Amino acid sequence: MHEGGFFYQAFVYLSAAVIAVPVAKKLGLGSVLGYLIAGVLIGPFVFGFIGEEGQDVMHFAEFGVVMMLFLVGLELQPSLLWKLRSPILGLGGVQVIVASIIIFGSVMVFTSLPWQTALAIGLTLALSSTAIVLQTLSEKGLLKTEGGQNAFSVLLFQDVAVIPILAFLPLLAITEVGTTVGYESHTWIDSLPIVLRTLVVLGVIVSIIVSGKYLISPAFRLIAHTRLRELFTAAALLLVIGITILMTEVGLSPALGTFLAGVVLAQSEYRHELETDIEPFKGLLLGLFFIAVGASIDFQLIINNTGLIAIIVLGLVIVKLMVLYVIGNFFGMRMDNNLLFAFGLAQGGEFSFVLLSYALQNGVVTGTTANPLIASVAISMALTPLLMLLNEKLIQPYFGTKKEEDREADVIDEQNEVIIAGFGRYGSTIGRFLQANGTQATYLDMDPNNVDLLRKLGLKVFYGDASRHDLLNAAGAQAAKLLVVAVDYSDKALEIIETAKKHFPHLKIISRSKTWDDYFHMLDKDLHGVYREFSDVALRMAAEALSLIGYRSNQVHRSLKKFRKHDEEFLKQIVDSRHERKTFIKHSRQVIEDLEKMILDDIESVAKDKDLGWDITTIKEEFAPIIKKLKEENS
Repeated sequence: MHEGGFFYQAFVYLSAAVIAVPVAKKLGLGSVLGYLIAGVLIGPFVFGFIGEEGQDVMHFAEFGVVMMLFLVGLELQPSLLWKLRSPILGLGGVQVIVASIIIFGSVMVFTSLPWQTALAIGLTLALSSTAIVLQTLSEKGLLKTEGGQNAFSVLLFQDVAVIPILAFLPLLAITEVGTTVGYESHTWIDSLPIVLRTLVVLGVIVSIIVSGKYLISPAFRLIAHTRLRELFTAAALLLVIGITILMTEVGLSPALGTFLAGVVLAQSEYRHELETDIEPFKGLLLGLFFIAVGASIDFQLIINNTGLIAIIVLGLVIVKLMVLYVIGNFFGMRMDNNLLFAFGLAQGGEFSFVLLSYALQNGVVTGTTANPLIASVAISMALTPLLMLLNEKLIQPYFGTKKEEDREADVIDEQNEVIIAGFGRYGSTIGRFLQANGTQATYLDMDPNNVDLLRKLGLKVFYGDASRHDLLNAAGAQAAKLLVVAVDYSDKALEIIETAKKHFPHLKIISRSKTWDDYFHMLDKDLHGVYREFSDVALRMAAEALSLIGYRSNQVHRSLKKFRKHDEEFLKQIVDSRHERKTFIKHSRQVIEDLEKMILDDIESVAKDKDLGWDITTIKEEFAPIIKKLKEENS
């Protein structure tokens, strides 16, 4: 280590992250790739700011993966995990088995390695990177999609599969057991018979579940009563570290143990506090892990074996892409989600380092074989953000909706004066309100799964893309009076608006907007109404807040109407200056100040002439005790 010691290393790692990650994010590459690039630059093979101790840092930083799995567990209710049992066992099991067999067969065909070594390589390279995939999916907001959920299910199965693979590898030994630095470990149960070892492992898993359900929450309750935030943080870290040590000492995956604990605590009242306290540590350690992966890439080895490593990386990515895509297709995934699923998992994983090191230690593979494989896995992990970017920018736009397009639009057999495009949680509320008031609308939605579900619920929803003028025409747009655009995606909303204004100029159009940019773009289209998704809900909540702290109802109601009216006028005023940042900020500040002054003036002066005393809600509350007393006397 450098003579500056620990603080020098900390300074180098933090500097690299602070410089590289914002640049990568600015270029649209994502934080994970930024960390990996930072690791490459400061590693021993480029600038050399850190030396060979980078491997030791990686072992420490893998604790970030453990924390990540704990937080993922906190997000999953046990009931949701039970619903995912099919993709976990089905998708995960089939992926590991099929990928292992194909890689095993390829090694046997193209090399002269023994079958034991080929099998170990197949099992090792079948795994993917939990840390990189989950972080990237989460960063892009794709973890909750069908493709993201299926990727998570496969990764969870792989993490569990590491345990039997570790137990199986020593049986494949073909040479004298060697020594290696890194993952060599001796557990508490090494000397026990296999039956007792199994019972101890099961006992540990059961104890984590039982403790999480009956002991940990009361313990956190006692700690919370101290009102010392740092003590709660220490307890949260103690929990994760304790489970990590326990799982490691019985030969299990720490990530699996902390994941189980997270799932058990998902219904705890301290779930959000745990998330808040552990999140910063998880983020730092994961960043450190990605930097360590980048720094561990041995460029000298790559230069000396360029052809071999290129073939391994290319072969690994292509094989896993094909296997994952076919499996996703077999399990009925739509094209968009299947591409995300396949490109997301087409790499080696951090557990591959563990398995290769363990195989080397147990004489299953030689150093000559293991070293190029380790470099190849690290490169494939570093390529993952680029692969997902390739899918997102170049493949999805052209092939991503193929499955949806394969399904023909429904024949629309009704025409109404209102058409609602997008019948999810937002559009369905509008439709139900119109219907409750005696106005029937024609409902269009382009999500086939949503359409099928709504039809099972008895709702007449038609499948089709409302940005197509022929579909709008079939829905009766020529005779309709109003088009309500309530789709989830802003790009699609703008397409629908442009089509409707071009082909059906008589239609009045009102649209939902999810962001400020959407709102401004739609204002440019000169629509009859643009509604910010959360604006009315936020204003209703604000009005309720004023009422609860003592403001009179009619005063709150008038302020609410005035605020909404002037807020919308303000947005229309600044729409033209939004591209000039300084002008936009100056104009915005002035309008905000004017609006606040207007409301306050209304309260202080105009309200005095409105007879604020006549507020039926306030009167009822103030006279309730008197009325109650009179009733009692009369009775």
